[in-house]
Amino acid sequence: MIIALVNQKGGVGKTTLALHLAGAWARSGQRVTVVDADPQGSALDWSAVRAREGLARRFGVVGLARETLHRELPELARDHDLVVVDAPPRVAPLMRSALLAADLALIPVQPSPFDGWASDEMLRLIEEARDFRPDLRARFVLNRCGARTLIARDVARSLARSDPPALPAQLGQRVVFAEAARQGRLVDERPGGAKAWREVQALALAIEALER
Repeated sequence: MIIALVNQKGGVGKTTLALHLAGAWARSGQRVTVVDADPQGSALDWSAVRAREGLARRFGVVGLARETLHRELPELARDHDLVVVDAPPRVAPLMRSALLAADLALIPVQPSPFDGWASDEMLRLIEEARDFRPDLRARFVLNRCGARTLIARDVARSLARSDPPALPAQLGQRVVFAEAARQGRLVDERPGGAKAWREVQALALAIEALER
């Protein structure tokens, strides 16, 4: 299965989600690789920090910031249970290529009036990809969410009724995600990361449930 994390807006947490979902699936025994398709290379930087720290390799991270993803990813996926693509913001050709390869597009959004809905451009790219990949599914993922805030609840309710809908699991706004990233770690490798890791696992299970 190829999962692409996409959003035209930057700073919504695509890399954090990609790495943590890969970590959750790898920990459950699945063969997983993260494809860093963002020229900024944040996932590759995380992997390099992890290697310098001498930490065990939990899953592979490869850089493929090319417009030929739709031709290269299916070959990579043959040797893996899951390929998770960290797609770039505002680079439409790369995003189109990632969507043409993907089985599932995840659209991370934050609980704000501006992030509550995907841009018209993002939805248009998904519809364009469906001309060639009619089975492409899409879901919103509510990220960096203060669960007790009124706006977070309103956005969650709106996205649950939207097309595409939101996944039922969401990730909270937690400092431990940033702390872990700086050290080439995931939150289950950090003190105080247990609750955040449970949220990651719940999100991974919600994604797996789409296949049932």
